[in-house]
Amino acid sequence: MNGQTIRYMTPAVTPMLPNGELDKDSCGKLYEHLLSGGVDGILILGSIGEFFGFTLEQKKELICCAAGAFAGRCRLLVGTTSMVYREIVELSDYALGQGADGIVIIPPYYFHFTDESVYEYYDSLAKDIHGNIYLYNFPERTGYEISPDVVVKLAAAHQNIVGIKDTISGVDHTRELIKRVRPVRPDFEIYSGFDDNFAHNVLCGGNGCIAGLSNLYPELTSAWAEAMRSSDLQKTADCQQRIDRLMDIYSVGKPFVPFIKAALAAKGVIAHSVATKPMPTAAAEQLARIKNIMEEYENGR
Repeated sequence: MNGQTIRYMTPAVTPMLPNGELDKDSCGKLYEHLLSGGVDGILILGSIGEFFGFTLEQKKELICCAAGAFAGRCRLLVGTTSMVYREIVELSDYALGQGADGIVIIPPYYFHFTDESVYEYYDSLAKDIHGNIYLYNFPERTGYEISPDVVVKLAAAHQNIVGIKDTISGVDHTRELIKRVRPVRPDFEIYSGFDDNFAHNVLCGGNGCIAGLSNLYPELTSAWAEAMRSSDLQKTADCQQRIDRLMDIYSVGKPFVPFIKAALAAKGVIAHSVATKPMPTAAAEQLARIKNIMEEYENGR
């Protein structure tokens, strides 16, 4: 596909015990499930990884667990977002020191920030963090977007800002990024954040996606990525239609994080569907719906 690198990476959930601590056994099982499924990379402590619900020490504990599991086996990205600037720098240095290939940072939330403020924020981080940085645009969570103007300016100013995860339901913003950033930085990586945008992203010249359904069916998303790399249109269409059906899992409940965990627990990949408070717990009827969606997919219906 025009020579671009194509990846389908997994933003991994963070398995937990009922007491709120990390479930290291389930982390290991999940990571092996993803690796054996052939994913192109893994992001821990993203939105679906509940970065917002863990202490700095718990985050470091998870980074050590993941770094040990993936060393030399898989591309590893780490979300280091915090509303405390110094914690971002500290955790980023720690993750990079443990062997992470890059770190992923959402812009500040709660308040809306101007383009100028967002640029200054990442400009400062790029100077303080000595490793690869990925921007993370998720306006549904922050209340505003990282504009293409800001991305172009940051990409031109900092070689260690190497890409972006663009989590928007449509592809208009992502397409604009591809059109405007690539002439400035041909190596800049542009990923979508929703599974069903993967093929469209690649066809527009992007690099694929970092999206949550790959937690459940990494073999499907790996096959989709390979189909795109080999220009297999029939296989691409087949995978797209399978993913489109599985997207129903996201609508079972909101926020969707504990429902992805419930699906993984139902498959036996992780031991518990526990999520950080105040995330909801899947009710019996919601769990039944999740199981029905998966059964229909697995039975080819």
